[in-house]
Amino acid sequence: MSIRLGDTAPNFQAATSIGEIDFYEYLGDSWGVLFSHPADYTPVCTTELGRTASLKNEFEKRNVKVLALSVDTAESHKGWINDINETQNTAVEFPIIADPDRTVANLYDMIHPNASETLTVRSLFVISPDKKVKLIITYPASTGRNFNEVLRVIDSLQLTAEYSVATPADWQDGDDVIVVNSIKTEDIPAKFPKGHQVVKPYLRTTPQPNK
Repeated sequence: MSIRLGDTAPNFQAATSIGEIDFYEYLGDSWGVLFSHPADYTPVCTTELGRTASLKNEFEKRNVKVLALSVDTAESHKGWINDINETQNTAVEFPIIADPDRTVANLYDMIHPNASETLTVRSLFVISPDKKVKLIITYPASTGRNFNEVLRVIDSLQLTAEYSVATPADWQDGDDVIVVNSIKTEDIPAKFPKGHQVVKPYLRTTPQPNK
């Protein structure tokens, strides 16, 4: 099964490091980040999970729940978490999904046979409260993810879901944003009273509306 942007994220039930969960019930009305790892006790994954744990407050203030996935067992995950906490000086509290039969990995197309027949690639999905897939990032197993970028994209997704704007290249929270082309230039002042700039008829910018 191939997952694409805008698709409904498939629900599943699975054993995890914190017990059995139903994915939809775990997310509730929160945003979600689901990201996969090739296996337990792997070096790059250890740093990634540690980094995610250290960003707990950043995810919480954005109303985001995080779940990791590895093809090993829940019991293996618990031992690995001890290593992560020790080596990364943090505390992993989010669930790590056990997926030894690759059920969830196949559901989310996390196994790419040309990369590995059995191990998941570093796929990351951002899922909105209505359970739609809003972002997919896939890295090879050898390259760790940039979690500052994950937070930046979540900021953009949440902003653009609420306002009729888009975010430009290299945008950071607080920067000017782009008014979408469906809004006529003459209608911009009413919608964005902070002011706007017409760079080109198709490129209009305005200060970030929620700042």
